[in-house]
Amino acid sequence: MTQNGKPLEDTIAEAERVAEAARAQKVGVKLLGGAGVHLHSPSSHHPPLRRKYGDLDYVISSKDRKVALAFFPAIGYEANDRFNLMQGDRRLYFFDGNNGKQVDVFIDTIRMSHVIDLRSRLGHNGPCASPSDLLLSKLQIFEVNRKDMVDLVALVLDHPVASNDDEAIDASYVARLAAEDWGLYRTLQLNLAKLRHTLDELDVDREKVSSRLDELWTAVEAQPKPLKWRMRAQVGDRMRWYELPEEVRSPYQAE
Repeated sequence: MTQNGKPLEDTIAEAERVAEAARAQKVGVKLLGGAGVHLHSPSSHHPPLRRKYGDLDYVISSKDRKVALAFFPAIGYEANDRFNLMQGDRRLYFFDGNNGKQVDVFIDTIRMSHVIDLRSRLGHNGPCASPSDLLLSKLQIFEVNRKDMVDLVALVLDHPVASNDDEAIDASYVARLAAEDWGLYRTLQLNLAKLRHTLDELDVDREKVSSRLDELWTAVEAQPKPLKWRMRAQVGDRMRWYELPEEVRSPYQAE
């Protein structure tokens, strides 16, 4: 693969091309989304967990913002200059006009249905966010879809629940975040129920996945909750606890 040139049509091959260029140029981009799960989880390479992938999502540290603004155009992407000027302190967009795809780059935090602060979690080696952060990036989506669920099954199937292990799902980390924000806790609770429902429909090692989900949620429930959390929990679902992020339309998408 070459570092420069044009984006490839196949999303996974393109993710690997970007990762190679980033390594060569020492750009700290970490892959998120389904493509990130694919690179982390061999189970996603085969049915029933194999699927097609579209756009690429990344997260970077704010210190790499200027580097990223130069990096993606250098490897064949077109910047969304208007969006990047207005929102570029927290998010960047680039387009692949040949294949009609886009790259979404979060800066320091993932801001979707909830805010996941990753500033202290981007220093590790490797092209992807950690399994724990890949998990949270999917589970925190209020309007989660079946493709997200399939990705989550692959991720949990291939990664044990353990602490202080970059290749495991860190339940204590997830529990700490859920204890800081009742809204995130509630969305995780709802989505784990949906995940179990999806699991029942898939021909995989359901017992292993279910056991790991039990282990994760036991840690979340056991984590002490501060007064602010408990007060918000009393309000419950009567007040909306999530955001519905707007999509940024690519100039190559039809109206």
